[in-house]
Amino acid sequence: MNSIVLASTSPYRKMLLEKLAIPFATDKPDVDETPIPNESPDALVERLAVLKAQAVAKHHNNALIIGSDQVAVHEGKILGKPHTKENARKQLLSFSGNRVTFLTGLCVLNTNTGEVKSLVEPFHVHFRTLKIDDINHYIDVEQPLNCAGSFKSEGLGICLFNKLEGNDPNTLVGLPLIQLTHLLSTFSYDVLTNAKHLSANR
Repeated sequence: MNSIVLASTSPYRKMLLEKLAIPFATDKPDVDETPIPNESPDALVERLAVLKAQAVAKHHNNALIIGSDQVAVHEGKILGKPHTKENARKQLLSFSGNRVTFLTGLCVLNTNTGEVKSLVEPFHVHFRTLKIDDINHYIDVEQPLNCAGSFKSEGLGICLFNKLEGNDPNTLVGLPLIQLTHLLSTFSYDVLTNAKHLSANR
């Protein structure tokens, strides 16, 4: 039976994978995340998801490695981290009444065969019409200066949204679990069969 390894040390991805109640380990991938010139956002996240899985695969035998990468895109441009309050204010003002798309690259790699299955899962966030006072207060409270797009969807950022649109809400946080269970099944790994017993009180 293959072991499962998450090629990420993100606490959010770890938390999401724990929802499946399967045993897994985590390992930090060491990869260069610099985009290739003229690379589309979709191609970037899929390539990096595969690279992360390949980097971690070197350290594990008889394992299925899960790689994932995510970018947020607005008007065709990848959103960076604001780093300053002024940049965060500008980003959020530009999102007011508009849509931001999150693209998550997902990969499963079999270390026994080298076989790779990968995909890109989109998720759309529709922003409310934002008042400058609300934006300023949000930035002061949550301090999202190191977050791409200047908001934390898993926190108070939800107050900025009008609608969420996508197949799997877990995608927004960084790991599309519905697609992951499908990819694992293509390697004959059934999540339900391998899930640990959960407390009846949960």
